[in-house]
Amino acid sequence: MTQKVHEIMTSAPVSVGPLTAVTEVARRMRDENIGAVLITEGDEPRGLVTDRDLVVRVLAEGRAPGDTTVQEACSPGLVTVTPEDEVDRAIELMREHSLRRLPVVEDGKAVGIVALADLAMERDPSSALGDISAAAPNT
Repeated sequence: MTQKVHEIMTSAPVSVGPLTAVTEVARRMRDENIGAVLITEGDEPRGLVTDRDLVVRVLAEGRAPGDTTVQEACSPGLVTVTPEDEVDRAIELMREHSLRRLPVVEDGKAVGIVALADLAMERDPSSALGDISAAAPNT
């Protein structure tokens, strides 16, 4: 039987508005032990900002995190899947676009995120990535 994205996704993704300061997003990532936050206007997803985006596009460029918005720091072009898409479709999109996370969108509203770690734990929990993904955070 074919597995669907909704079976492995993380529901209720953390989201912020596009003008939210990078410092606020970094705190949310820390406090909620996550590596990505959705950028939304109303309920509509507009982007995804990752911990790597914050490092590469803000810190490494010498920009002030308190004065930089997530809209300025996020990756361009949002690639998404639906809850009813097959997991293989999510894997295909991740490979094609070199992504580690995909927002899950239904009727124009973000309902979850599927991450490479989710796929690793589902497909091969004894793999190195599966083990790392299941481990407690090193905070």
